[in-house]
Amino acid sequence: MTKPILNLDPDSLLLPTGEARAAGGALAAEYRSRTPFHFGGFDGFLPPEILDRVRAELKQLPKAENSFDRPQERLKTSYVPERLPTYTRQLFYALNSRPVLAFVEELTGIKGLIPDPYFAGGGVHVVANGGHLDIHADFNHHAGLNLERRVNMLIYLNKDWREDYGGSFEVWDEDMSSKLGSYVPLFNRMCMFSTSSDSWHGNPEPVNHPDGEPRMSIALYYYTATWDSSRKSHTTLFKPRPGSKDQRDRQVARRALLQDLLPPVIHRKLAWRLEKLGF
Repeated sequence: MTKPILNLDPDSLLLPTGEARAAGGALAAEYRSRTPFHFGGFDGFLPPEILDRVRAELKQLPKAENSFDRPQERLKTSYVPERLPTYTRQLFYALNSRPVLAFVEELTGIKGLIPDPYFAGGGVHVVANGGHLDIHADFNHHAGLNLERRVNMLIYLNKDWREDYGGSFEVWDEDMSSKLGSYVPLFNRMCMFSTSSDSWHGNPEPVNHPDGEPRMSIALYYYTATWDSSRKSHTTLFKPRPGSKDQRDRQVARRALLQDLLPPVIHRKLAWRLEKLGF
């Protein structure tokens, strides 16, 4: 049996930092060779019994914290770790630990990574049959911690998934002229990419499992203390694929235009009122 990439102990979820660092270093050349931003998909990421235990716990889910059902993100729900069962919650804490940070730093070459104890936007993500997430670039600023978003880690939980079941993770170039990579969301496959305002990705093809099973994943994001006043923050930005039925996110475009046109003091006073009105 092949040794897992990140060989966490299934009971304690611990791993020596040196071993984790070496595991990241072994994958660094492959990951960093990809352009225009770094990304990769890696199979056999964790001991499979860890994710088997997570899958068993997630058969019963609490009420979702967030639900999305609009043209750009359809039939998607997310669950924050602190409301999930004990073992799954502990796995999230382990993936925010020093050994895993060392692994991610060695893999990506980004030093000084900071985990998010609040898991903003992270957690367990579920996309139901017929659902999808269009190609997008993620929010770039963690306002609560004033940190810059740098790395996404995605771990898939779907057993015996096939490409024709939809939901593959896709990576695109900036002008949307070329799909750079596509990864079927297979059980124990980890996809990672270095996050920027031009790291276009998503799972735009609708989930279509013959038995109605949803696409399920674990999502964690890592940051650095490199944000400054010269940067402009943005929310999730969507881009339609050429020749597709993908729709532009006109609401976000309107908000960005408003932020550009209004003086900051006026924008801060008006933005939340306009959002309530659906602007």
